[in-house]
Amino acid sequence: MSLPRLRLVPSALALAAVALLAAGCSTTPASPPPTSTGGTDATAPSQSKDPSGEDVEAAWLAGGGSIGIVTWGSSSKDCQPSQAEVKADGQTLQVTLKDRADGKTPCTADFGPRAIAFPVPAGVDVTKEVDVNVTYGELRADADLDALPSPPSDTGMGQPSAGWFDDQGILLMTYGSSSCPPMPEQVLQTKDQISVSFATIDRVCTMDMAPRVTVIQLPQEREGDGPFTLTLSGDHLDAEVPVIG
Repeated sequence: MSLPRLRLVPSALALAAVALLAAGCSTTPASPPPTSTGGTDATAPSQSKDPSGEDVEAAWLAGGGSIGIVTWGSSSKDCQPSQAEVKADGQTLQVTLKDRADGKTPCTADFGPRAIAFPVPAGVDVTKEVDVNVTYGELRADADLDALPSPPSDTGMGQPSAGWFDDQGILLMTYGSSSCPPMPEQVLQTKDQISVSFATIDRVCTMDMAPRVTVIQLPQEREGDGPFTLTLSGDHLDAEVPVIG
């Protein structure tokens, strides 16, 4: 049986797609409950910490060409960060996050991680530690990024990339319609490999090609600091992606 095909429709968003990476990308909306056919999965993940709305985390993406920021709160699209203003002072980044909410938009009462990404500013050396100071409304928080072994290259631009934001969380950047972000359906974890399947849904999508950042929460903390591979399947995302950081 062949998979359902996405129906694409034109949208004004297509004209702004190239600016979405600089403006940032939000995580996916609530996804169907994960299922498992064996192994260690995300049906009942343990938590390495109890995050609050006062926490932020950061991860390298695109081989060090971009940075993802994780905040916690409502999953409602209009109630999470959608813009990132970034200023660099040496190896310190001042990041101001803004969302679409006007103060009158109802927000769901759920509480979970949301992510936004932005390109690394010119002059920042990714082979040295980077300090990220985040302002988001009344929130003031800091996150650190460890130095990478080498600077990013243009090779593979537009391809999926992934980075650790903590020992039990990964940010995944993919490219596609901004109105149809990936929806994780199942997560299986071994010592050095994580397999993620995505729901393939027959839905109407805009015709833009934009970066989307998805939070992948693991069922358990990673073991050691060795190399990890993220195997993607479903929703036209079949790929193997190294996880950096």
